[in-house]
Amino acid sequence: MCQAINMIVRGRVQGVGFRPFVFQLAERLHLHGTIQNNMNGVEIHLEGPQAVLEQFVVLLEKEAPRLSRIEEVIVEEAEPRGFDQFSIIESERTGASQLIIPMDVAVCEDCLEEMNNPNDRRYAYPFINCTQCGPRYTIIKELPYDRIYTSMASFAFCEDCEKEYNDPYNRRHHAQPIACPVCGPRVSLVDCQNQAIATEDVFTTVNDLLLQGKIIAVKGLGGYHLCCDARNEVAVASLRERKKRPNRPLAVMSQSIEEMKSFAKISEQEESLLKSPEAPIVVLQKNSKYNLADSVASKMSTIGVMLPYTPLHHLLLQHDELQTLVMTSANTSGLPMNYRDDEALQNLAHIADYFLVHNREILHPVDDSVVQIVENQKDFFRRSRGYAPDPLTTKKNVDGIIALGGQQKATFAIGRGHQVFVGPYIGELDTIETIEHYQNELTHLMKWVAPSLRTAVIDYHPGYQARQIVKEYDFQEVIEVQHHHAHMAACMADNNIEDQTFAIILDGTGFGLDGHIWGFEILHGDARDFTRLAHLTYTPLPGAEKCIREPWRNAVSMLMHLLGEEGKQYCEALFPCNRAAFPVLQAMMEKNMNTVYAGTCGRLFDAVSAITGVCMNASYDGEAAILLSELADCSLELKPYSFEIHEQDELLFDFTQMLKEIVEDVLSQRDVREISTAFHETIVCAIVQAMSRLQSTSDLQKRVVLSGGSFHNRYLIERLTKTLSELGFEVYSHRDIPCNDGGLSYGQLMVASAKRGKEKCV
Repeated sequence: MCQAINMIVRGRVQGVGFRPFVFQLAERLHLHGTIQNNMNGVEIHLEGPQAVLEQFVVLLEKEAPRLSRIEEVIVEEAEPRGFDQFSIIESERTGASQLIIPMDVAVCEDCLEEMNNPNDRRYAYPFINCTQCGPRYTIIKELPYDRIYTSMASFAFCEDCEKEYNDPYNRRHHAQPIACPVCGPRVSLVDCQNQAIATEDVFTTVNDLLLQGKIIAVKGLGGYHLCCDARNEVAVASLRERKKRPNRPLAVMSQSIEEMKSFAKISEQEESLLKSPEAPIVVLQKNSKYNLADSVASKMSTIGVMLPYTPLHHLLLQHDELQTLVMTSANTSGLPMNYRDDEALQNLAHIADYFLVHNREILHPVDDSVVQIVENQKDFFRRSRGYAPDPLTTKKNVDGIIALGGQQKATFAIGRGHQVFVGPYIGELDTIETIEHYQNELTHLMKWVAPSLRTAVIDYHPGYQARQIVKEYDFQEVIEVQHHHAHMAACMADNNIEDQTFAIILDGTGFGLDGHIWGFEILHGDARDFTRLAHLTYTPLPGAEKCIREPWRNAVSMLMHLLGEEGKQYCEALFPCNRAAFPVLQAMMEKNMNTVYAGTCGRLFDAVSAITGVCMNASYDGEAAILLSELADCSLELKPYSFEIHEQDELLFDFTQMLKEIVEDVLSQRDVREISTAFHETIVCAIVQAMSRLQSTSDLQKRVVLSGGSFHNRYLIERLTKTLSELGFEVYSHRDIPCNDGGLSYGQLMVASAKRGKEKCV
C-alpha cells in the first residue's frame, strides 16, 4: 500500500550535492515524489511502501554527501499525491531563513584528475568544480544557493555544461559554479599598468616570470594573494620591502606533502588537516633540511604552509622548479585584503610586477584560515575560509543575539535558534576601509541568517569601534561584556561546559572593570557572571600604545616602576641608546600623563623580550612575545626564576624579583634560550601555585579553561595542561574557535544568552 511522508532536512544541505544524492537514493529505492531547496532547508515529499520510506530516512543520514552536515530531520505523515517519478523542483525563496550558507571547498580529486587529463574537455581549466568542491560563500549574492543568485549568473551554460547540470546522475548536477573553457570564466595576465600580456599559455608565462624573481598578484578564491618564488631570497626580500612587512612570517603554498617534507616536519594529524576540504594554512615545525629563503620566516622555528586549494593554484604550481611559492594576503598595512579587480590594480601596483586575474567576481572576500596542532587538537589562529560562517550549535537559545567582537582580529557572531554563525576574520577595526568591510559582511550575513535584532553585545572597552557600529542598527538592547569574561565563556562553550569553572586568561589587552588593562587573570564563574581571584601586578604604560609598538619603552617603565633607582641603572645598562628618553618616561609616570596601568601577559612578555634584546621594536602585533616564545625549549628543564604571590582581596602575581634576575642573567650573558625557557617556566609555576592555593581554600570543582591570545604559545599551553592535570584539574583549551580575539564575539554571545536567562533546550 502506498504511503507518503513530508521531510524537512536542515543543516549544511545546500551547495553540497544533497539534492542529487536524494534523487539517486529515491530512484534506487523506487520511491516517487519531489525535493526542493527553500529558505527553511530542504523539503522532500516521498511516496511508496511504508517499510521503504523508513529505510530511506535511515539511509539519508547514513549515506549523506561528505560535505553535508545534517542537524535536524523532521518527518511527518502526508497524503499521497500520485507521483509517478521522483523529481527536483525549482527552489522557493519565500519564508524565514533556516539555511546554512555553504562553505568554499578545496578542489576534489575527481576534478583534479579531469583537469590533468589531456583528453578531458576541462583539461588545464582553472575553474573546474563539482558538487563536492569549489567556490560557495565567496560568490553568493542571495539565498537559497542557486546559480542565478551567484556571481556565475552572467556565464550562460554551453550545451555540454547544461546537460551535466540537469542530469541528476552526474556529479555536477546543480553544481552552481560549474563551467568549462567554452562558457566559463577565464584567466588573463596584465602588468601593473593593466596592459594585457599576450601569451599562448598564461601559466607557463607566469612560471617563467616567477623564476625570474618577479612578484605576481594572484586573484584566487576569496581575494588576491601576493606570490613569489619561496626559495628566491632576493624576490622574498623585495616583496617584504614593497609591502612594508619587514618581519612578520609569510605563508607559503607547496605543490605536495612530499615537497613540504623537504623543509618541515608533518604529523599524520597535520597532513590530514592540510588535505581536508577546508585546506587551511597549517603552522608546522621547520626541519633540519629547511631550504626556503631565510626571509620567508626568519627567526622562527615554524612555517605556515598550505596545499593548493583551487585548480588555479594547482596550475600555478605545476613547474618542477617552483614547488613552493610565497602566498601572502594582498593588502597594504592596516587595510583589508584586496578582492575587487580595480582596487587591486590601484592598491598593489607598487608591489606586484604582474597580475594574474580572472573574470569571476568575488562577492565576499575571505582570508585563509590558519591553524596549528597543539596537544593533538586544532588551535585556530584565524577561522575564516572553509570554516566561516559555518554555524556552531549550542544547547542555549541564542536567537536574536548579535555580538560585535573586539577591536583586533575582529569577527562578529549571529545567533539564530540554537545556532551561532561566527563571521570570517576581518582584521583590525582601525581604518575606514576595514570598518566598512566589517559592516558589509555583517549586514549580508544578517540578511541571510535573518535574525531578530533583539540584543547587541559589545566589549566593555569605551574606545572600541563596536560602540559606533552598533548605532547603525535598531537593536532592542545593548549589553556590555568584559573582554576576558567573553574569552572565558568562549572556551566554556567551545567545550560544552555550562557549570562554574576556573579560567586562566593570558592575553594582551582587555579593559578591566577597575579601569585598568587586564590580561593575566584567574577567574571563576560561568557564562552569566564571574569573580576575579588573581591578577598580575599593574605597571604603567607611559604613552600607552607607543609602549606596545616599542617594547623597550615598556621594559624601561616596568623596571623603573618596580625597582626604582636600581631599575633605572639596569635600564642604562640595557638600553644605552635610549637613555635620553628615560627622564620623559619617568615624568609621565610620576605625573600620570598619557599613562595607563596594565597587568597583562602580553606586556610582560614584551618587557622580557626587550630586556633580552630579542625584540626592541615591534613591526606587527605580538612580535616581541612570539619571538621570545620561539626560544623556549621544554627539553631544557630549567629552574624557574623567583616570584611572589601576595595575599590580598585577590591573589597578586609579583614578578619583580624575576625581572631583576633576568636582567642579571642578560648582563652576565647567559644564553637567551635558557633565559626564555626559565621565564616561561616561571609563568607556569606561578599560575600552578596560585591555582593550588585557590583550590585548597575552597570546595570549588577542579575544572579550568584556558583562553586569551597568549595561549597560542605552545610552551604555556602544553606545560600548564600537563602540570595542572597532574594536580587533578580537568583542563580545557579551545577547539573550534580561536583563543585570541577572533573568538571574542562567540564568547560575548554566550554571555548575553546566559544573562538573558533563556532556558536550556530539553
